[in-house]
Amino acid sequence: MAQMPVYLFTGPEAGEKNEAILQLRIAARKKAGVLDEYTFYASETKFSQIITLLLNESLFASGRFVVVQGAEQLKKKEDLEMLSSWITASIGGTSILVLVSDEVNCDKKLESLIPKSNKQIFWEMFDNRKEQWLVNYFKKNGYSISADAIDLVLEMIENNTEALKAECSRFFLCFQPGHQITVEDVERILAHNREESAFTLFDALCTTGRSPAVRLETALGILQKLRLSKDSSGVQLIAGLTYCFRRLLAWHQLMRETTSPSDLDYKIRGFSSKKARTQYQNAGCLWSSLQTSRILALLASSDMEIRSGGAALEDTILQGMLYAITVKEGQPLIQYEDFPC
Repeated sequence: MAQMPVYLFTGPEAGEKNEAILQLRIAARKKAGVLDEYTFYASETKFSQIITLLLNESLFASGRFVVVQGAEQLKKKEDLEMLSSWITASIGGTSILVLVSDEVNCDKKLESLIPKSNKQIFWEMFDNRKEQWLVNYFKKNGYSISADAIDLVLEMIENNTEALKAECSRFFLCFQPGHQITVEDVERILAHNREESAFTLFDALCTTGRSPAVRLETALGILQKLRLSKDSSGVQLIAGLTYCFRRLLAWHQLMRETTSPSDLDYKIRGFSSKKARTQYQNAGCLWSSLQTSRILALLASSDMEIRSGGAALEDTILQGMLYAITVKEGQPLIQYEDFPC
């Protein structure tokens, strides 16, 4: 049977998802030899341009390996028709298209174009599985880690193996093989040298027990650190916050559907860890479902402003966006307002 040229990988577990993409890439290289390899974001590149790239022959490669992030955004009729035509024309060929999403589900018409064997959902790990993953990861690299240190690592790091791998690799630069990682090591290496990101910014925004003014002050401090970093990008920052607030919408939906969710209910929606449940429970107390939708609209409009206005206004747009999220609960800025006491 001829190989289908398209895959759909969804779900929040980025580490295992990226490993599956890597294995596909290795297999494609063995089959085709030299490959042209590309990664696109559905929010930034027209899908027609991606299909055109796949249709055109390369002068120096036998095929193309294309990854498209944000596949949940592929809903337009014309995009799906182009994809269907390309799949039909490319069966058994050497080019591969991998559609990727952090969401669990994509548009039903998109999913219907892809065979079941080429679709996979990468679920967030349960805590006990992540604990064993950490033990194995450190052991593979010649280290061990105490149980208390495991608990602290899982509390501090974003809930997927890709983030765990990136953060925990720091220990290998600081200690000789054979060392056991302790709580003190975690506090010194991770807590005191932790890099800020859209996820730490979201965590600061939804910290309960603080006034909006205090949360805004903390968030603006994190924003300043992010803007001073060499990889500063307002568009990427907004994309990260959008992911977090979309998860908050999923949290509200889960709370509406059941008053006492089971572990399986949490896992299906991507909240298997205790840290994630606590974080989104706090966020749910700060922003209702309606306010979360307003914030997502605000993030989308801020993204458009940055793309159209250039770098000169980027800081002002981001600062105003954070003010609107914390103080105005997602309503757009119309006029200057004092911070509430």
